Amino acid sequence: MISQREYLALSSEVQELEFLLEDIPRENVLERMGLESRLKEARSILSNAKVERLAPRARLMFRGQPVWGTHGIVASFASKTVDAFTEAVSAVAAGIAENLRYVGPIPDRQKNELLITGTAIGSFGFEFEIPPPQKNENMELFPEAPEVEIALEKVQALLEAAASGTDDDVAELVDEIHPRAVKKVVNFLEQMSRQEAWCVLEFKEHAFRFRDLEDLRRSVERIKEDNIHESKESYRGELQGVLPKGRTFEFRISDQDEVIRGKVGSAIEEDDVLKLNREYLYKPVKITLLAVKVGQGKPRFTLESLEDIQEG
Repeated sequence: MISQREYLALSSEVQELEFLLEDIPRENVLERMGLESRLKEARSILSNAKVERLAPRARLMFRGQPVWGTHGIVASFASKTVDAFTEAVSAVAAGIAENLRYVGPIPDRQKNELLITGTAIGSFGFEFEIPPPQKNENMELFPEAPEVEIALEKVQALLEAAASGTDDDVAELVDEIHPRAVKKVVNFLEQMSRQEAWCVLEFKEHAFRFRDLEDLRRSVERIKEDNIHESKESYRGELQGVLPKGRTFEFRISDQDEVIRGKVGSAIEEDDVLKLNREYLYKPVKITLLAVKVGQGKPRFTLESLEDIQEG
């Protein structure tokens, strides 16, 4: 039995060894030998390890100008960047819960705050823990993952999509987590960029790393507001159906074989979602949708209000 901390340290070591071996030519046998031996050993330990079940933890490690190897990090950079990171995670959690608005305070930020539980081993950084949910009489035996846990996964996925995914990959995540939450992620990245730093984000068994400062700056450009286009678009046609639980819809455009798929916005109450099927299904209507497009990707559509769908 090994602790989760030991498991994460080994996972980080495996990632680092793989990263180092990528840059060493295969013909350099002696240079690779020691690293490959340790990588094989670490992988074997991980594959056979029984890990204590603890709260999920994330490790955010920095590289670049403000970082003094494994010795320390400039305090002003660390405090501002960690604050920007936790604010981004809270905003993404609110976006996932579909209660984030374009202005105003971030909902449930206190509930979705991460705990700093230590410094990360390796390049200097911090270890975060997801606070356990408050116990109550109605707690399920196997509760769903809290929004903050899902938010960390989405932040990591957005960083990866921005660095190496397609515009459609980025748009899919923007649509899931809300454009305002994406701006908070951009704030976090720009905070690093201004100080000529970049990061590695590890969560659960997955790690994402920016290779260098230019890699981070290219990623920022892809998810900045200038590259995310929002517009209102109107169509005439027929509503083909709405899934109340999934809050998604299909709409067939008149005189075309094209079907638009989108989501029902959080401002529309649950009873009104059912009303869409009851009052507008297969009737000729005009619908106005919010379209969110990233770069050259396909738009993602949202029906924001019942007032945006009219018969005739």
